[in-house]
Amino acid sequence: GIFFRFYQLDQKIYWIDEVHTSLRVAGYRKSNFYEQLPTGESLTIAQLHEFQSLSPERGWGDTINALAENAEHAPIYYLLTRLWMEIFGNSITVTRSVAAMLSLLAFPAIYFLSLELFSAPIVGWIAMSLVAVSPLHLLYAQEARQYSLWTVVTLVSGLALLRSLRLNTRGSWAIYAGTVVLGFYSHLISGLVFFGHGLYVGFREKWKLTQSFKSYLIASGLGCATLIPWIVVYFKNNSRLGGWLGRDISLDSLVKRWLVNLSSVFFDLHSVYPQRFFDVEQGQDSPPFAWVNFWGYAVIPILLLVGYALWVTVRKTPKSAGWFLLTSIAANGLFLMLYDVISGGQRSGIARYLFPSYLALQLAVAYLFADRLRLDTGGNLQRRIWQFAYVVLLGVGIVSCAVSASAETWWHKYSCYYDVEVAQLVNQGQNPLIIGSPDRLSRLIALSYKLNPDVRVLTLADGDRLEITEPSSSLFLFRPTEELYKSLELDPRYTLNPLHPFGHIWSIEKSLTLDEK
Repeated sequence: GIFFRFYQLDQKIYWIDEVHTSLRVAGYRKSNFYEQLPTGESLTIAQLHEFQSLSPERGWGDTINALAENAEHAPIYYLLTRLWMEIFGNSITVTRSVAAMLSLLAFPAIYFLSLELFSAPIVGWIAMSLVAVSPLHLLYAQEARQYSLWTVVTLVSGLALLRSLRLNTRGSWAIYAGTVVLGFYSHLISGLVFFGHGLYVGFREKWKLTQSFKSYLIASGLGCATLIPWIVVYFKNNSRLGGWLGRDISLDSLVKRWLVNLSSVFFDLHSVYPQRFFDVEQGQDSPPFAWVNFWGYAVIPILLLVGYALWVTVRKTPKSAGWFLLTSIAANGLFLMLYDVISGGQRSGIARYLFPSYLALQLAVAYLFADRLRLDTGGNLQRRIWQFAYVVLLGVGIVSCAVSASAETWWHKYSCYYDVEVAQLVNQGQNPLIIGSPDRLSRLIALSYKLNPDVRVLTLADGDRLEITEPSSSLFLFRPTEELYKSLELDPRYTLNPLHPFGHIWSIEKSLTLDEK
C-alpha cells in the first residue's frame, strides 16, 4: 500500500480540481485569475504553468485570500500544501505527495479505532490491510486534494470520541474538541460526521442528559464554534458548492454509481473495464455492468459481503460498536442518498463524499474476517474458506491498485477523463494552437500537463474575432463557451470538425478564399 501511494505520482492527468488546488495555493483567485493573462496573443505551456507555481509576488496572504473566496473548501490542506511547495517546489509529484503522505496516517488511525471499538488487535490489522490496498483510498491518496486528510481526521475524531466516552476526563474531551475543529477545517462535510457522533452518543446514553452526554455537548459545541469565522467568510464571499452537484440524474444511474463506488473500495472495475464510468456534466454515464462486461458481476459478491459483515458485526459485538458503525453510515452515506432521491442531485454518486461511510463498512468487513478466522470458530474447512476469501479480497485490491497506479487517466477524473486522448490528438498537429475561452482557462491548464511544450494556447472572449496569420498552424478548439462556438461556426473563414465524441475538441480548418481557389 505504501509503495503504490508513491508510485508514479505524476502519471495521471492533473485534472481540473487539482489545477484549482494549485491556483489557490499559488494565491490566484478562481474567479478572475485569467485577467492576469496578456490579451490578444498566444501563450506557451510554460506561461500557463506560472499560475500553478509559487512566486515572490504572491505570498501567504494571497493564498488565504484565494481560499477565502472559495470558502466551500476548508483551508487546512491547502495551507499544508503551500508549506510543502515552499520547501520542495511546484511539480505534480510535490503537490500530490502531500496527500500521499497524509494517507499513511490512516493506517495507525484505523488500527487504534478498531482497537477501541472491538478490543481485538487482529481486527485492527485486518482493517489496516483493507485500507492499504483499497483502490478507492489509493486514488485519492494520489490526488492533490484534501480527501486523504479528511479520511485521517474522520478516523481520529471517531477514536477520540470513543476514548472520551470511556475515560470521561477533561483532557480526553479537549482532544475530541480539537478533532472537531480539524474536521471542519479539513472538509465542511465533516458536519455530517459529527452529526453521526451526536446520534451515537444519544443512542448510547439513551437520550438522557448524563455526564458523558453533557461533556460531549460542551466539547462538540466548542469545536463547532470555531467554525463561525469561516462561515462568515463563506457567506460574505457568496461561496457555494458546485452547481453540478445538484444536477438531476435518473435513479437508475444513481444506483449504478452507488454500486460502482462501493465496489471500488475493494475492487476497481475500471482495472478490467477501462472506460469512463460517470459523466457528471451531462449525466450520460457508461454502464459498467454485467450486460456490457462480465466483471460487472463483481459488484454482487462485494455487496453481499459488505451487507453480511455489517449484519454479523451488529449482531455479535456490543451495542456500542454496532451503533457507532450504523450512525456513521446513516449520517453520511444514507443521508446523502435520501437527499438525492427526494430532492434531486448527484451528491451521493460522488465517491469521495462518502468516505466516512466506506470506512465504517471496512471496519465491519475487518471484524467479519477476524471473527471467522479465529481458531475456536467453526471447523477447519470453514476457516480455510474464509482464509481464501480474505486472500482473494486482498488480491483483487492489489491488482486494482497495480493497474490504476500506472494509468494516465481513471474514472474519478470525471470531466477530464478523456484529456489524455485529446492531448494526443493535439500533439500530432503541426505547430498546434489551441483556442479556448478565458473562463475555461483552468480546463486548458489541466489539458496542458499532457501537451508537448511547443503547443500554444490562445484565449478568445465571447465576441472576439479569430485572426490567424500563420497558415502552417494546426488549429484546435477546446471546450469553448456556447457563444464562442457559435461565432466560429458562423464565421465563413473557418470550418469546425469534431475530433473526439467526448473530448470537447474540434479542428479548425481555414476555408479557401476565391484567390486561393
